[in-house]
Amino acid sequence: MKKLVIVESPTKAKTIQQFLDKSYILKASYGHVRDLPRSVLGIDVENNFQPKYLVPAKAKKNLKELKEAAKKADSVILATDEDREGEAIAWHLIQALGLNEIKNQKSKIKNIERIVFHEITPKAIKNALENPRKINDDLVNAQQGRRVLDRIVGYKLSPFLWKKIIRGLSAGRVQSVALKLIAEREREREKFTPEEYWSVSALLSKLDSKKQFLAILAKKDGKTIEKLEIKTKEKSEEILNDLKEAEYKIKKIEKKKKKKNPLPPFTTSSLQQESWQRFKYPSRKTMFLAQGLYEKGFITYHRTDSFNLSEDSLFQAKDFIKNNFGENYWAGFFRKYKTKSKGAQEAHEAIRPTFAENTPEKIESQIEKDQMKIYGLIWKRFVASQMKEAELNEVAAEIEAKNYEFESKGQTIEFDGFLKVYPLKIKENILPELEKNELLKLIKLENEQHFTKPPARFNEASLIKELENFGIGRPSTYAPIMTAIQNRNYINKDKNKSFFPTELGFMVNDLLTEHFEEIVDVNFTAEMEKNLDDIAKGEKEWQKVIGEFYFPFSKKLEEKYETVKKQGIFNENTNKKCPECGKELILRLGKFGRFYGCSGFPACKHTEPWENK
Repeated sequence: MKKLVIVESPTKAKTIQQFLDKSYILKASYGHVRDLPRSVLGIDVENNFQPKYLVPAKAKKNLKELKEAAKKADSVILATDEDREGEAIAWHLIQALGLNEIKNQKSKIKNIERIVFHEITPKAIKNALENPRKINDDLVNAQQGRRVLDRIVGYKLSPFLWKKIIRGLSAGRVQSVALKLIAEREREREKFTPEEYWSVSALLSKLDSKKQFLAILAKKDGKTIEKLEIKTKEKSEEILNDLKEAEYKIKKIEKKKKKKNPLPPFTTSSLQQESWQRFKYPSRKTMFLAQGLYEKGFITYHRTDSFNLSEDSLFQAKDFIKNNFGENYWAGFFRKYKTKSKGAQEAHEAIRPTFAENTPEKIESQIEKDQMKIYGLIWKRFVASQMKEAELNEVAAEIEAKNYEFESKGQTIEFDGFLKVYPLKIKENILPELEKNELLKLIKLENEQHFTKPPARFNEASLIKELENFGIGRPSTYAPIMTAIQNRNYINKDKNKSFFPTELGFMVNDLLTEHFEEIVDVNFTAEMEKNLDDIAKGEKEWQKVIGEFYFPFSKKLEEKYETVKKQGIFNENTNKKCPECGKELILRLGKFGRFYGCSGFPACKHTEPWENK
């Protein structure tokens, strides 16, 4: 009895084949086998938003092979990923392969089964095969709803940008919100006026010791000195003069123990953020590397917004920690974390290694160097999440000098706990043994100038975090959002790889913000994400959600075509002459920024790059 198992990729197929006997034939769909057409809207808005799917040219050859394999099989098992995208691929396979029709004709196919699993291990695959289910129509509808919604916004709004700004521009539903966040942050930075302030510090030591420590001025006459209170150099020097000949004495010593808990295991967004912070990997690269690790069976499914961990994995972590680090390094109980992400799918698991015993060193020869970095993060974060908290010793000293008070703080690690596996930036600062009323020796008294800083530009990590905080985007969408906003020439990166808008980006954002405020409104977009989640739960109909958006949007778009004037595009005269026809070159703005173009266009098509000098 032959069983055809269809997954998305050949790597995934190869891994699963190792766990199954020869009666199972593994084939890859190579992702989606059907999609909306590229050149037209592809949605029948008059017929309840019916999508008009077709088979892309690149998928036709493989689809033909899948059809032949399906005809020869006694059953077809759809083993695509367990999220909305995977569910939609399984549904499209049934349609594209004509499995329903084949079944109705009483062919050799006895079953069409849908199986899901969170990890590619023998146990998980066996369990999935023993517990097949039907296609989850609600998940399919949520994916269709997102696809149709994004297509409507992109294909309806982009031509508007062509007409009102410049041809070749594009608009995206969530990407436009991301652009707005970047543009608004840049405007905040442009309006920001740095404020000068000064700090005063004392370098001190015990009378009988050469070990020095730093204390920061904190109070005057018993009142706290605020961060921006000392505004000028003169003011700070007044304080230095006041402190001449002052006696420095310990007023108070406070010692306490502090416990620091481990971080939760990774979700998609937190993995992308940490990967950026540590390796400067773009989210797209992180997801590509994680995909490879998942398909090879080394990690669980990498598109998730849940912190849940299986009981089996918790026991694995417990045994590994006890056997390798000792009883005192295990937390003593199973740590369970609750996600704060809006709309999180709690039925899913966090990203973790499939086997805790597979240390990075153990599997190093089986994976590539970049994959190793991502696996190391995932493995360490998971194991650390079940370890005992770190114990810190904190010392705070208050030091009197006339009517002023200085503060000095020290910190040491008494027990490293989870830090043994997942180190954090905890700086140890050891103060000497100090006692109340003890006199100190002044080594140096200093004043230092500072300026307040503008809000930081977004980078990939901080932008993903901001979108997640607003409830915008889902595990499968963060990487495409980051890719889209960078490919459209609406933003650039500075030397720190942080985002800032281009001239064109500002222009597009300003136009959308003024005339289609709901498209770029974070709350509106977050509400739409919630609607899609409700569709996935079976609580709403996707066509109704699309209709509630489309008809007001369509009407407004019609009006804006008539009322909005074409935006001011650079068309400045210059003193430069066209080397081809002798006419004047004009400074213009195109899709890729400013450029010089011949005033004799279209008869003369000469252009030159513009350099901002």
